Amino acid sequence: MTPATVSVAATTSRRSAVVLVSGGLDSATCLAMARAEGYACHALSFAYGQRHEAELAAAARVAAALGAVEHRVMRIDLAMFGGSALTDPGIAVPEVPTSGIPVTYVPARNTVFLSLALAWSEVLGAHDIFIGVNAVDYSGYPDCRPEFVAAFERMANLATRAGVEDAVPLSIRAPLINLSKAEIIRRGQALGVDYALTVSCYQADAEGRACGRCDSCRLRREGFAAAGLPDPTRYR
Repeated sequence: MTPATVSVAATTSRRSAVVLVSGGLDSATCLAMARAEGYACHALSFAYGQRHEAELAAAARVAAALGAVEHRVMRIDLAMFGGSALTDPGIAVPEVPTSGIPVTYVPARNTVFLSLALAWSEVLGAHDIFIGVNAVDYSGYPDCRPEFVAAFERMANLATRAGVEDAVPLSIRAPLINLSKAEIIRRGQALGVDYALTVSCYQADAEGRACGRCDSCRLRREGFAAAGLPDPTRYR
């Protein structure tokens, strides 16, 4: 996929932020919230060897619809290691709730993503990185917890020139972290997010149609029901 890139010349009068955009419901809402705060949003997505690459097309749609000044897709190969149902075709995506950390957890994924977003933020002179992690209605991933976000922020300010020399500290922004899925959806609707553009399913087909059975589909469906809003998801 060729990332859509827009000139950033018009962003010099606004603060810049790097926003991680997966193409899913949460990251779309996070991007809308960053934009609403007045940031010039540089959207960053990853083709990391996931089985559901339809989310990358969704990420491009979301970035364009929500006014990102730039959208880049970085290719990395977490599938080289496997260890997750999202990167290893030999591990099935569970379709019933499981106990403990599920096999859809991708080892160190958010640590890797935030590290690369941190590198770009230094180049841009941006002091804010937005990530749409959530610790309320989520699958139990350890890298979606407030403790992880706080620890990464401390590390970022220790490990970078910007963190050491700049007057403004680096900030890892996780505005959804304490919201329920219904609250996230209501926030996004108020900010004009078109959730029909998004793909959340762990095993969406090439057209972005959801399975309706995986954990991500369940959380999304229950979120729309709790918010009292119609679910625009396309199911196969």
